[in-house]
Amino acid sequence: MSIEKAREYLSKFGVENRIVELPVSSATVELAAKALGREPGMIAKTISFYDKDGGVILIVAAGDTKIDNKRFKERFGLKAKMLTHEDAEKLIGHAVGGICPFGVNEGVRVFLDESLKRFETVFPACGSSNSEIELTIEELEKYAAPEDWIDVCKGWENSQN
Repeated sequence: MSIEKAREYLSKFGVENRIVELPVSSATVELAAKALGREPGMIAKTISFYDKDGGVILIVAAGDTKIDNKRFKERFGLKAKMLTHEDAEKLIGHAVGGICPFGVNEGVRVFLDESLKRFETVFPACGSSNSEIELTIEELEKYAAPEDWIDVCKGWENSQN
């Protein structure tokens, strides 16, 4: 089960016991925000895209954002094309609804979007459609081990936490 991969990965940092399994689905930003009683921006959604040569790019971004296709293309040199549901679990190691940057398959590239930095804590999924963990931005950066911070999302610039 995918949550076990995330739990095993986060155990390296001693935070696996902070994972919360909710009694309801948190598979979408809206469901997660409702289940946690938080604003949608605080949900750290992980969006998956095809990279060149069949690889995967994961972008962890604030839940109230959308990918800016122009900025994505400028940053990665290709058009933003999201993974299909069928490819997600196979290529990432987590199924849609529980995709997260923890315990992913070898070669998956992880990036954090600047839209997250306006919050003290955020809530990424942990491999299942009903799991979350509350992390500070510094913890997220440490545990997700991103290649870089990027700015490829829109719709949040005028939002305040």
